[in-house]
Amino acid sequence: MPPIVTSWSHFISGREKSPVGTTFGSIHLWVSRLLSDAFKLSIADLSLCEQNSDLSLICSNGNKTSAPPIAQSAILNVIDSEIADEFHIARMEQNMNHAGPPPMDGKGNPATGDQGWKSKLKLPPKDNRIKTTDVTNTKGNEFEDFCLKRELLMGIFEKGWESPSPIQEASIPIALTGRDILARAKNGTGKTGAYTIPILEKCDPSRDEVQAMIIVPTRELALQTSQICIEISKHLGIKCMVTTGGTNLKDDIMRLYEPVHAIIATPGRILDLLNKNLVKIGKCGIMVLDEVGFHKSQYSYRNVWKKKRESKKDRQILLYSATFPLTVEQFMRKHLQNPYEINLMDELTLKGVTQYYAFVQEKQKVHCLNTLFSKLQINQSIIFCNSTNRVELLAKKITELGYSCFYIHAKMNQQHRNRVFHDFRQGLCRNLVCSDLFTRGIDIQAVNVVINFDFPKHAETYLHRIGRSGRYGHLGVAINLITYDDRFSLHKIENELGTEIKPIPKVIDKALYVAEYHMGDDEEQHGKES
Repeated sequence: MPPIVTSWSHFISGREKSPVGTTFGSIHLWVSRLLSDAFKLSIADLSLCEQNSDLSLICSNGNKTSAPPIAQSAILNVIDSEIADEFHIARMEQNMNHAGPPPMDGKGNPATGDQGWKSKLKLPPKDNRIKTTDVTNTKGNEFEDFCLKRELLMGIFEKGWESPSPIQEASIPIALTGRDILARAKNGTGKTGAYTIPILEKCDPSRDEVQAMIIVPTRELALQTSQICIEISKHLGIKCMVTTGGTNLKDDIMRLYEPVHAIIATPGRILDLLNKNLVKIGKCGIMVLDEVGFHKSQYSYRNVWKKKRESKKDRQILLYSATFPLTVEQFMRKHLQNPYEINLMDELTLKGVTQYYAFVQEKQKVHCLNTLFSKLQINQSIIFCNSTNRVELLAKKITELGYSCFYIHAKMNQQHRNRVFHDFRQGLCRNLVCSDLFTRGIDIQAVNVVINFDFPKHAETYLHRIGRSGRYGHLGVAINLITYDDRFSLHKIENELGTEIKPIPKVIDKALYVAEYHMGDDEEQHGKES
């Protein structure tokens, strides 16, 4: 039986005595290059580790910590392919030796390689819609290249995730090493997967304690994130719990009597649980702040952070968002330890979302909306208003026009909000009128049309609104109803985002936003109007 490979250092030390045997000294340079890339360490720092063939990290403060297994995606860029292949083979042999009887193919014969377990997965139907370079412009890595647990890979593939997006490819290997991350990427490009995958990989189901905490700004986003965690961890035995405001605290207390490994929460509710000593986070080694730019406006979040900082010193912090205000930069300098910064925002708006404006008077808006409903081929649409009162009034008008319509805003009771959110995700209604409650992180890939019935005042709000369409590289259209008073906001937002919002044509090319027309043509062809 080959030795168990637990880390790169273990693998390398084993190679010293092998017939193929490259010595530690001869691989010192490429190992140094690898760790220098991943941890910003110099070769001089790493020379202290050479004596015992121990690839330990010498941190900037002089503390010595064991190097965790390093993801293959980072390694393949800097090391010899032969050594990488040997490590792959060693890991595969290890998995086969500890996985029980070999899987069988359809004819009852032992299956070889990875195809045995993959062939048994219950995969969802393949999504053949065209995807833009927002999610396809990767280095070609696969999820298997990150050396993840097989049970986690099974959940990932059964979720329908075929290969990592650019933000996942850049983030997952670094997160697995335990380093703090500050990541900025466009809406709908896979940020949730970028942090849930390493969190679930690092959680130990045998430890009955909270090991990870994910803080999100809205209740709907918490429900969505928890569902993703549950789905991709279903083969791991990891228990994920969601807790939000507006729900019965007693239910949360009852669930906390059972083992919980990862908590997904809104700031106010988790602070309440911490103040009542209902959640113990002394062993919580990783905390994620999703849509972090939105968090900083909330007083309760700052108190959550204070509790977390007091509980565990060697915690890992992952920050993700499409937009980062100046307060986040100040927070980063104060609390993050040498964070790895990822910025995939070469441009702010999604490539797959075509933006138009229609110049109308206020009293003409409902008539214009009716015209859009009759002209557009809508799969699902989200219509944004600037106030909760206007949300309800517009939803009533749309229903009177004969179109199916739900509405949702922050002043509704939580049970009603949950029902609307669930039913709209399930496709039970075509149109949803909402406030900016629904602008953060909500992922409904069937939405191909976003309409700003009321034009927003700020570029950040506009960016998050139109990001509800064109999710995960798919195509969509955003239409803005502009009044005379909105003309300055339109010009300001165009300049701040560096984007062009075009006058709406008489006919909008269906190839811009209808799935049936996505036949794999170039993005430039889809960007042309008929």
